[in-house]
Amino acid sequence: MSYIDGFVIAAPTADKAKFLDHARRMDSIFLEMGARRVVEGWGDDVPKGEVTDFYRAVQAKDDETVVFSWIEWPDKATRDAAMEKMRSDQRMMAEPMPFDGKRMIFGGFEPILDEAAAGRAAGYMDGFVVPVPEGNRETYRAMSAKAAPLFKEYGATRHVEAWGSDVPEGQVTDFRRSVQAGDGEEVVFSFIEWPDKATRDEGWKKMMADERMKPEDDMPFDAKRMFWGGFDSVVDLEKQDA
Repeated sequence: MSYIDGFVIAAPTADKAKFLDHARRMDSIFLEMGARRVVEGWGDDVPKGEVTDFYRAVQAKDDETVVFSWIEWPDKATRDAAMEKMRSDQRMMAEPMPFDGKRMIFGGFEPILDEAAAGRAAGYMDGFVVPVPEGNRETYRAMSAKAAPLFKEYGATRHVEAWGSDVPEGQVTDFRRSVQAGDGEEVVFSFIEWPDKATRDEGWKKMMADERMKPEDDMPFDAKRMFWGGFDSVVDLEKQDA
């Protein structure tokens, strides 16, 4: 089963070029270690929330931009082996981070839904972080599975929902704190890929007006603690089959 590492970072806005250079070098090592794909999304349409949001999640400053990114692995075993190798890889140890690593949040997630369209292309993405009661896992998956074909109908190229599997507690920030997750709740890392922002904006307008999107039952999570945002795809590296 595939596996995803999810990341949220506060990067200095003025150092975007430096961040991208760093990301491309590091991401190529992840592919070398067995990753299938690495994506970096630069914050573009990231709203402030009343309870939670991406900015609070990483304590972003006024001169910083939120980055939403992920690494896709063929399975957790490949991911775990790669992370172990990277701890002693001199290239990783010698590369200074162009952002405050203490405020980066990260974790491992198991996909529970992965709907992709033919001819997938991603120039833009919506990212979500959601707290879901552990007992509502299947209800949440079924709700997402109902919405996924509608997103595809309106232009989305992929919809992924990934359930927290290895989500560590951080000293400064972490995924659980970002959504104020309580006992008995797990974090879901989710993204919807679009070919471009225009398609995304038009797609959401149609989704919001679609009668099929109206929930038949209560949401299986506390929507006030969910947060989301739109991101430009600035790095998208994929392993080429030999």
